[in-house]
Amino acid sequence: MNTPLPFQPLAGVRGFLVPMSCTDLAATTQFFIERLGFRIDAIFPADRPRTAILSGCNLTLRLDVGATEGVTKLDVLCDDELQLGEAHRTLIAPNGVEIRLVAAEPRMKEPVNRQELVLSRAQDGVEWSVGRAGLRYRDLLPNRHGGAFIASHIRILEGGPVPDYVHFHKIRFQMIFCRKGWVRVVYEGQGEPFVLNAGDCVLQPPCIRHRVLESSAGAEVVEIGSPAEHITMADHTMPLPTPTLEPDRDFDGQRFVRYEKQRAVWTPWRMNGFVSSDTGIGAATGGLAGVRVVRLERSSPVQTQKHASDFCFFFVLSGRMTVTQGEHAYPLATDDSIAIPGDTQYGFAECSADLELLEVTLPAELAN
Repeated sequence: MNTPLPFQPLAGVRGFLVPMSCTDLAATTQFFIERLGFRIDAIFPADRPRTAILSGCNLTLRLDVGATEGVTKLDVLCDDELQLGEAHRTLIAPNGVEIRLVAAEPRMKEPVNRQELVLSRAQDGVEWSVGRAGLRYRDLLPNRHGGAFIASHIRILEGGPVPDYVHFHKIRFQMIFCRKGWVRVVYEGQGEPFVLNAGDCVLQPPCIRHRVLESSAGAEVVEIGSPAEHITMADHTMPLPTPTLEPDRDFDGQRFVRYEKQRAVWTPWRMNGFVSSDTGIGAATGGLAGVRVVRLERSSPVQTQKHASDFCFFFVLSGRMTVTQGEHAYPLATDDSIAIPGDTQYGFAECSADLELLEVTLPAELAN
């Protein structure tokens, strides 16, 4: 049996030719020129034209009078700023072809937030699915709060270069916390590539170009974003790192944040006996979201609190505790997590001396 040879790129390819049938060549040609910005590349025969070749929008069309085959629908990519009512998003060419105007970069959709109490325990027969670039994903929020949020515990099994490319996300909020090992990354306007070590965190503002370069074997991160299903766009033109340093640049109302564990400053937290280190994400998002690392400093009586929130999430970085909610008690250990709905009374009990938590809230500040 002959072994099939791997596919090789065809040499000399210039583009794709899209055939269309028409009855009135002049009217159809004029439509594509005037309405969609095409130009004539060829037309023949000269004395009684029956074929025209047009180019535009990175596409070449062949219009043939009386052709028996040809496309009947064509999607045209337009700028994201395109503001057309639904009734005007479709054009009909003189040859009957339906031209649908669609956004080249689809807009972000924000689903209705449906909160619920969600427990994720690392030892409860948890499944790790295989995701992009071979990464292993553990879903910490299976119902995604109705699609409003996603929380993932991610593992990189093999160290070395990561098969990533320059890209960006159309997203409301996204943060990455390095749980174990290290990850080397580079961001638009933030200088040379740097290493995100265990305990470090970044805020990825909307549409900032970035790329994951390499990681240690067994590296782990916790990633939280909103909405759950967001659009990732590749950028084939921007080289990283970028030549200029822009640490205070505004990306759709947010600034890039790099929090380093070794520079942490600890202050009293909402509950007595606890301290927290603020990552600076609250200030960088204008109060949209807050991310803190919380530690037990001394034992204290059980306290309860509640607050109005879109999202309140705790991931246990080390130690043990029990989250109380009325008559219910939820024991949590290292790598467990809990999402607590807004306006829900809860407290922390049976906290071990080495307890450390990652707290993510929207909005940034929660009132007792």
